Amino acid sequence: MKVAFVFPGQGSQYVGMGRELYSSFTEAKEVFKRADEALGFPISSLCFEGPEDELNKTVNTQPAVLTVSVACLEVLKVKGGGVPAAVAGHSLGEYTALVAAGSLTFEDAVRLVHKRGRYMQEAVPLGKGGMAAVLGLSAEAVAEVCRKASSEGIVEPVNLNCPCQVVVAGDIAGLKAAELLSKEAGARRFISLPVSAPFHSSLMKPAGERLAMDLAEVVVGDPAIPVVANVSADFVHTGKEVKEALIRQVYSPVRWEESILRLISSGINTFVEVGPGKVLSGLIKKISREVSVYNIEDKDSLEKVLALTGEVG
Repeated sequence: MKVAFVFPGQGSQYVGMGRELYSSFTEAKEVFKRADEALGFPISSLCFEGPEDELNKTVNTQPAVLTVSVACLEVLKVKGGGVPAAVAGHSLGEYTALVAAGSLTFEDAVRLVHKRGRYMQEAVPLGKGGMAAVLGLSAEAVAEVCRKASSEGIVEPVNLNCPCQVVVAGDIAGLKAAELLSKEAGARRFISLPVSAPFHSSLMKPAGERLAMDLAEVVVGDPAIPVVANVSADFVHTGKEVKEALIRQVYSPVRWEESILRLISSGINTFVEVGPGKVLSGLIKKISREVSVYNIEDKDSLEKVLALTGEVG
């Protein structure tokens, strides 16, 4: 068995996430304490108690999801979870993957994603941009829809998640045009997502420039565990490559399907989603039926995975 850990991004958050881990394991409690201290406000209480509208603000969602994922990871380590053969994360989850790989410290990562959330929100005025999931069309068909819609506004494929699920992002005019064209092209559904900005589109370039200045001040080491980056769908080997990938990632598509296929081609046959929700588990099952997929987000799921896999890794 060759195992990869994968880490979720925005959209996986829910009020109450991490609470059981916090009350059950001192290792998890320590992670939440470190996050609260690094950020200077109680992200732990936002995770456990909400309110939901505050948790769903990208500036809070990003450090919250990262913190819960790292808490899961630390508990997994002490429970004999072993060392994965490789790691990857979806968007914000790439920062968690880099913590797991020893490339970023947890404190640096949680501060960076807090700023990243703010920069991404501030790059486009509220209400001027958005995102939508296109179901039932190939990535090529969605790219063609976006090309045609570009006469009306900005719209781009930004999350290439799995066969027949592509997320697009852009300004309101571009999204409206893409919705009509998607339906004409035979899309099953065009679902507006409850996010406040067009993440991973070219409209995020200002956020990437601001993030680059922060990354210049942070020590980013060479990954001790192989990491597949969102922007290239390939392994990054040095701290310099990691920094460049993180800057580009803000305004470039998340090539998730290709990233998973790259891990499979390297010999991975088992995926463990570490962190809140089961979004990535669902996507991976649609990408390949040949691999085993598990998720860990609380005490029950942790014990189930350890029982099924013996020692992971």
